[in-house]
Amino acid sequence: MGKAELPLHAPGTRVDRGYIGQSVPRPNAQRLLQGRGTFVDDLRFPRLAHVAFFRSPYAHAKIRKLDFSKAVKQKGVLAVFDGPTVAEYCKPWVAVLAHLKGIKSPPQHAIAIGRACWQGEAVAAVVAESRSQAEDAVQLIEADWEELPVVVDMEDSLKGTKIIHEELGDNICFSRSFDTGGVDEAFAKADVVVGETFHFGRHTGVCLEGRAILADYNAAEHSLTVYHATQAPHMMQDIFSRHLGIPEANVRVIAKDIGGSFGIKVHVYPDEMATAALSVILRRPVKFVADRLESFLSDIHAREHRVKIRLAASKTGEILAFDLDDLTAIGPYSVYPRTSGIEGNQVVNLTGGPYKHQKYRARMNVVFTNKNLCCQYRAVGHPIAVALTEGIVDAAAQKLGMDPAEFRRKNLIADDAYPYTFPSGIKFEKLSHHKCLDKLLNLMSYEKLKRERDELRKAKIYRGIGLAAMIEVTNPSPAFYGVGGARISAQDGATLRLEPTGMLTVMCSVTEQGQGTEGIFAQIAASAVGISIDKVKVITGDTGVTPYGGGTWASRGAGIGGEAVLLSARALRSNILDVAAAILKTDRAELDIANNAVINRLTLENRIELTELGRVAYFRPDTLPMDFQSELTVTRHYTPRQYGFTFTNGIQASLVEVDPDTGFVRLLKHWCVEDAGTVINPMLVDEQIRGGVVQGIGAALYEECLYSPDGQLLNGNMAEYLVPMAGEMPDIVCAHVETPTTQSQLGAKGVGEAGTAGAPGAVMNAINDALLPFKARVTAMPFTPERILKALGKV
Repeated sequence: MGKAELPLHAPGTRVDRGYIGQSVPRPNAQRLLQGRGTFVDDLRFPRLAHVAFFRSPYAHAKIRKLDFSKAVKQKGVLAVFDGPTVAEYCKPWVAVLAHLKGIKSPPQHAIAIGRACWQGEAVAAVVAESRSQAEDAVQLIEADWEELPVVVDMEDSLKGTKIIHEELGDNICFSRSFDTGGVDEAFAKADVVVGETFHFGRHTGVCLEGRAILADYNAAEHSLTVYHATQAPHMMQDIFSRHLGIPEANVRVIAKDIGGSFGIKVHVYPDEMATAALSVILRRPVKFVADRLESFLSDIHAREHRVKIRLAASKTGEILAFDLDDLTAIGPYSVYPRTSGIEGNQVVNLTGGPYKHQKYRARMNVVFTNKNLCCQYRAVGHPIAVALTEGIVDAAAQKLGMDPAEFRRKNLIADDAYPYTFPSGIKFEKLSHHKCLDKLLNLMSYEKLKRERDELRKAKIYRGIGLAAMIEVTNPSPAFYGVGGARISAQDGATLRLEPTGMLTVMCSVTEQGQGTEGIFAQIAASAVGISIDKVKVITGDTGVTPYGGGTWASRGAGIGGEAVLLSARALRSNILDVAAAILKTDRAELDIANNAVINRLTLENRIELTELGRVAYFRPDTLPMDFQSELTVTRHYTPRQYGFTFTNGIQASLVEVDPDTGFVRLLKHWCVEDAGTVINPMLVDEQIRGGVVQGIGAALYEECLYSPDGQLLNGNMAEYLVPMAGEMPDIVCAHVETPTTQSQLGAKGVGEAGTAGAPGAVMNAINDALLPFKARVTAMPFTPERILKALGKV
């Protein structure tokens, strides 16, 4: 079938797997004939198709014309689409939250219409029989562009000389001010005032597995099944439903084991929405996998900040006040549905977090630029807040002539001061800063390291020790997104089912991204029910099977999902004992469960194996009392309620050696003491911390997305975008203080982002300690050899 020869299927005509009903959108023949969406394939035989995207080579340009004539003639090409065609099937979105007062962003489409606003934005899609055929055809699309003024620098964006979205009036996406009052008075009476400007380079997640989606629309059922590398399947189920016009019950999202996410895969991506829309249009499965080059251009970036901060202190070392001014750039759109205002908002909320000052003022502006979009990435806002807080705390200690550890000890919130309300309004249930500090100093032999450092300086070997105390948001309640109108669940659910064979099936709404969630759930369920862990099967990431829940983000897997598993397991255990009592005709109080059997609580003798109990309950219920019904499937949900967030705390230390002739930094050792509440699986917790520390070190020393003045990404490949490698990483020593949260029976807090939150600040302070003999200081991450040499006055 040739170009534009696709017949319009009348309702009720047979098309492959079923009938097309009135509610199913159909291709617009007039638009197809105009060349805006061109079909070249017979759709009666829906094999798997692959989509590749034609992306803008310009940071800001008007699309005058797109010519698909050469692309559609290529072997294997099934269809080519532009933005207006896809927009008929996929509604645009606006990423705002009601509780972020004044946040604004223009509508964003799955494929850009009329204008591209960053290099890499998709402006057309080619669907073909194979990925390589689609990519080859993309190269043949011809475009006529009109370049538009580019805004790259965030300071220029704030000035508003050039406006990216004229309809918004300026380039400010979101602004926030906070003031406890009394800040100017605190600075006026301070004996010591220190100020610094910190710069944080934008970077990205570099996941092991790229973003991937396979969407399969069934016209007969008006249903959509999506195999998706996502952290939040139920959130995406809702979004596909609302934006594609398919009932939510007809949308199934399946997210099996994902090869790393770090927040990168918790957002809505235009090319992924387009892939789902193309499946609806073509009535066939369509697959998209972002390759590494595409990932650098289209995976969200994060953490481009310029922060000015001041600290006021007394001569005896008490911190009196913090004063913050944060400017952050997010690209041309706020990212849907979590928005791009959260990171800056977190910086305002968390700056100064571990300390007991009462005066605090903050100003923050989030601005649009013509770069790739920025949004939530592992430890959202924490690395910035911790680094600038700990950097200015070290500067104050130095000016006062105090040891950095003692200065912190003097100002950290006391361990017996809880519950505690921080100046920004956030509430802490129970933290352990002083216990963590004491444990860290002992663990690292702090005094000995200082003596060694001082001796080595005499031999012109420059080592530095850096500390970074921190707080971390985990187990978020609806106060994070739900209160702002986002349809993102703050609860998670778990269904546990005892099978007839005595096996235990656990189905939980938290997804597995490589963090060990499934192992934790199996461990909790096995322990709570009383069976061996080899008898547990865990299923996650499938909206067609698991209870409704939020998924994986904000260090909530064990604390929220694990609690749901525990509650469900305890309820199931109770039901199993009811069944056993009915079978055995004995008092339930005499029974317990252990080692896959119901036992006598006092004598520990086996009374009935769970395999036999399952057989009777499922296949011979006629042998049970007439008024008894066994219930061997249980569902429970959990969400924190008492506090908006369950905060964890900890402290990290880094030991580095700086070569003043080359500017190279050698990482010698790193320590982290973390209080994440109940530690369920020590090995998984420690490796989560180590992995987070490595990502934090990447931000401190290596990773930065570099752009030219005209908005071109200069290092969007693995040869030029540096990530930390195993050979460059130090030994990372982990230890724990356990202060369980009282909001749950499990007592677990989150731990997935702690390492990332504290490592950049610790490394920065260690480098600056090493540079102290030269009276040099670095404050712009990453701390490259060039920047260190510049601080030393050598370049």
